Amino acid sequence: MRLGALLLAAATALPLPAAAEAIVAELSQTRVSITANFDGSEILVFGAVKREAPLPEGELDVVITVLGPLEPIVVRRKSRVAGIWVNTASVEVDAAPTFYAIATTGPLAAVMSDTEDLRHKVSIARAIRSVGAPQDVTDSESFTEALIRIRQDTGLYQLEEGGVRLKDATLFDTAFALPANLTEGEYRTRIFLTRDGTVIDRYETTISVSKVGLERYLFALAHDSPALYGLLSLLIAIAAGWGASSAFRYLRR
Repeated sequence: MRLGALLLAAATALPLPAAAEAIVAELSQTRVSITANFDGSEILVFGAVKREAPLPEGELDVVITVLGPLEPIVVRRKSRVAGIWVNTASVEVDAAPTFYAIATTGPLAAVMSDTEDLRHKVSIARAIRSVGAPQDVTDSESFTEALIRIRQDTGLYQLEEGGVRLKDATLFDTAFALPANLTEGEYRTRIFLTRDGTVIDRYETTISVSKVGLERYLFALAHDSPALYGLLSLLIAIAAGWGASSAFRYLRR
């Protein structure tokens, strides 16, 4: 019995064999700077599949995701009451990505099994964490669906099935369009290599998104010294109004 336990311990201590196929990838940029005139950006993700053996059998696919910072959010439902639209129900989503994009070599359900999707939380619905809902709300799923629909319309949630190009089962690339209304933070980028729907390797890196210059200064001022920020905003508004009034009087002469 003791010898069996020792053999088991020795076996578990051995390093796992290297994957027969591994991802080698790179990003066109790992830092995005938000300036006063920032109107969006584009990230190119490209790479190759490294092999130590002949190409195995089975369908090879690639799934790439970019996940922005998570935040809690309250989703409200409006209903018409006595001819007036009012909030009648709400559900608090515990953690929703501020930005989430998925690109695949084919339909997501075909390139990644439901079990793998559940394990890695790849699909948009599974990337959102909503633990509970008020007892009077019986259709909490519809609130999550509404959040996804709204953010898809604004470009914050993206699903590009077939958006990844895979050449000769070796080289792959895709591009993600980052909208202008990005949230600061670390954007988690994941690449999954799947065969017949099963994940055989994964690669992960991050993209840093931050405000710089005047945008950074005003953001910090608004959060660290809101009273001073409000006073400066008032003074700027007064100065702008006075300047516009003076210019108008001068033009009328």
